[in-house]
Amino acid sequence: MPQIKHYISAFFLCLGLISFAQNSIDDDPEIIQNRIDYHLQESEKDIENFDYFEAQKELDEALKLATEANNEERLGIIYATIGKLQLTVEEADKAIKSITQAIRVQRLNNDNINLGESYKIFGDIYLKKKEYKLALEQYRAAKSKFEEEDLNEKLAEILFHEGLTYMELKNLKNARIHLDQSLNLSKKLNLTRLQSKALVNLSKVYLDSGLVQRASTLVNESLKLAKQNDYISILNDCYLVLSDISSKQNDFKMSYDYLKSHLKLSDSLQAIQHENLSPEKRIEYLMADKAEELKKANKDKEEAESKNDLGTLISILSVALITILSLLTLSLYKNNNIRLKTNNMLHKKNSELIIAKEKAELASKTKANFLSTVTHELRTPLYAVTGLSNMLLDEDPKPEQIQHLKSLKFSGDYLLTFINDILQLNKIEANKVNIEPEPFNLKSKINNIVMALNNSALDNNIKIHFEYPKDLPENFIADQIKISQILINLIGNSIKFTKDGDIWIRVHKIEQDNNNYTLRFEVEDNGIGISKEKQDHMFESFSQGSIQINRKYGGTGLGLSIVKGLIEILKGKIYLTSELGKGTTFYFEIPLEYTDQGEIKETKQSYFTKDTNEIDLTKVKILVVEDNKINQMITKKILTKMNLNCDIVDNGEDAVDKIKTNSYDIVLMDIHMPGISGIEATKIVRTFDKELTIFALTAVTIEDRMQEFDEAGFTDIIPKPFKQEEFEKKLFNALNKKKKSA
Repeated sequence: MPQIKHYISAFFLCLGLISFAQNSIDDDPEIIQNRIDYHLQESEKDIENFDYFEAQKELDEALKLATEANNEERLGIIYATIGKLQLTVEEADKAIKSITQAIRVQRLNNDNINLGESYKIFGDIYLKKKEYKLALEQYRAAKSKFEEEDLNEKLAEILFHEGLTYMELKNLKNARIHLDQSLNLSKKLNLTRLQSKALVNLSKVYLDSGLVQRASTLVNESLKLAKQNDYISILNDCYLVLSDISSKQNDFKMSYDYLKSHLKLSDSLQAIQHENLSPEKRIEYLMADKAEELKKANKDKEEAESKNDLGTLISILSVALITILSLLTLSLYKNNNIRLKTNNMLHKKNSELIIAKEKAELASKTKANFLSTVTHELRTPLYAVTGLSNMLLDEDPKPEQIQHLKSLKFSGDYLLTFINDILQLNKIEANKVNIEPEPFNLKSKINNIVMALNNSALDNNIKIHFEYPKDLPENFIADQIKISQILINLIGNSIKFTKDGDIWIRVHKIEQDNNNYTLRFEVEDNGIGISKEKQDHMFESFSQGSIQINRKYGGTGLGLSIVKGLIEILKGKIYLTSELGKGTTFYFEIPLEYTDQGEIKETKQSYFTKDTNEIDLTKVKILVVEDNKINQMITKKILTKMNLNCDIVDNGEDAVDKIKTNSYDIVLMDIHMPGISGIEATKIVRTFDKELTIFALTAVTIEDRMQEFDEAGFTDIIPKPFKQEEFEKKLFNALNKKKKSA
């Protein structure tokens, strides 16, 4: 009996020790934190596997443990994960509350790493709500935190989501830049899921940009990764993009097959997601399904009730139906013969249309290539003509040479104007001219144009009169450059066809709706006038009064065509009245928006003068890459006059070597050179120097090439022959920017 008492005492003593040990373990902060982390990890897995209910259970348990342990760091992570889960189950408003709570906790604890993750989830919420600017703000805040902590994996993910947001904003350039950066980083870090997502979305950007082949290459890379790693949702996106690409390539069968795979996979994914949505959302889908079932049941009941009634009608209608079918058979036989003949004719016409379309596309492409070639071949020697004539005029020529040099300069400028007119007309016809509205003083703008053209008018003994109503506001918002082009063309046209006369420029208000005005501009002259039969064709390309008038008065015949195109772009209209021997009046009406901004002054920036002392020009080094010896000499002379030093090389290979071994501030890179081109040389430079300012100094101005220059890594483009002021401005701004960032 005493032994039994001893055994019982020992048993209870062991039990007490076990209980005490268990309580000690349960109170250990490290063990509690491990348990919280375990529940968080399990919740993340459950979210990835669409098991949202289990994820919520794990998070509830983690929240309970963290609250009891007063673990602020883990509380912030839990609230952020709850917000992520709520966003996944389409409860965006609840998600905002959870993320706000997470951010509050993480800020108090200076938890930058997890704060960045919370900002990222906040961005995802705004992206889901289609509030894209707010989404970008949150992503930038997250990116800042990840960059501070050097978290490249997180940075790659943020760049990807920024790319998605820019895609939604239809900003394809920024979308491509961010997705490219995300892709490169994810490849470097071996993040295969993110790499696959970046590839498929980058392919969408290239497809929207019209680069179908590049889009196809990228999406197939993404498809390969998705299949290897069983990324179902990414695989689903790939099928949809491949369907669009096949459609663009006119492979409609393949497009249909891909689309069918996409729809099948979409149905599977939706079924899984709906099954695991929150109770409220699931009830919505279930109610929708039940409503559909009820609707179908009612329909079946109605059909059953009407079946008996139909039986009687069927027997009555049978005889009538047989008679009607006999007549229809005869009619269908005749119609079938007619349809066969019509189909054959349609197929023939369709084939002819396809051939005509292909010819039209080929003609358009040939025209663009022709313009590109002609532009380059003409602009290159023109660079020498205009550059040398300007230099010679600046170098105190002999008095008897001045007139010859001025004639040479005039001829070069005339030819350049003609080329620019052709290019501008081509851009207008291709709808590639953008409107750039800005505040300006309309009265001052017209006064400046009149002053600029007054010397030409005085040469023809013409007096220009400008009338502007006192009650008409002067400050408007519009594309002042295009309005200036229109007025310069029309007033210049009047000066050209008037001698010993007058020109009147008038502005009138036609109508007003709050701050929106419609103004009518008039340019009237008492020159030679235009005949009735010629007036109908005045706004067509290369149209003038006659060949004799063209020879006598000069001009390209493109000015009025450009004017009409620009006015249509500004949503206006133009018309004219004229009488031979009495003069012509051009009228155009355009909408402008009034602004109550104060006095608007036009300031002209001066560059590289002795008054400009912000930049130490003696330390500036410029590399000129140009194979044409004359152009080398002209460019060097222009830079020397601007007090800038430069080195010159004549090919792309030497340019790359020079840049590797020297520290240059700016590189002026020609495009067409022997050996490697300027584009290829720039791509090589960008592999080891991302920051160097590289200007494409080129005669190519067709805008279809601009994307190619951008992808190669050029900072900007300076077309040859360039305007001195524009050239100086771009160099000055580049040097000034480098100085400020230094």
